[in-house]
Amino acid sequence: MYIAVTRDIQVTALPSFLPDRSDPSEGLAFWSYTIEIANLGRVRVQLLSRHWIIVDANGRREEVRGPGVVGEQPVLEPGEIFRYASGCPLGAPSGLMQGSYRMITDAGETFDVEIPAFSLDSPLSKPTLN
Repeated sequence: MYIAVTRDIQVTALPSFLPDRSDPSEGLAFWSYTIEIANLGRVRVQLLSRHWIIVDANGRREEVRGPGVVGEQPVLEPGEIFRYASGCPLGAPSGLMQGSYRMITDAGETFDVEIPAFSLDSPLSKPTLN
């Protein structure tokens, strides 16, 4: 489990290797990950967009930007938690994901919340330091 807190917004990431969707002979490793976003503050916020940076063990870097997450732009009241799951294919047995969410308060203030860097290490290969 990987955790980061920015301005009272806690983001927790839990990656999981999916062997049934991976093919080591083709150099494909597939991961699912669950993200939990918790509003630990006193101000209502809304998630507007995401920015992911994905780097595999071969040094291939991909950036993903877009509105919301899994088709939603959730509003989090103080004390509320939003969870979602998604997936990521890699062209290497291991890699790293990290990023940020753009949030907005009711007062119209926008700020970025850190998504903690998390390691994607396939149990089918020799561990590497990401």
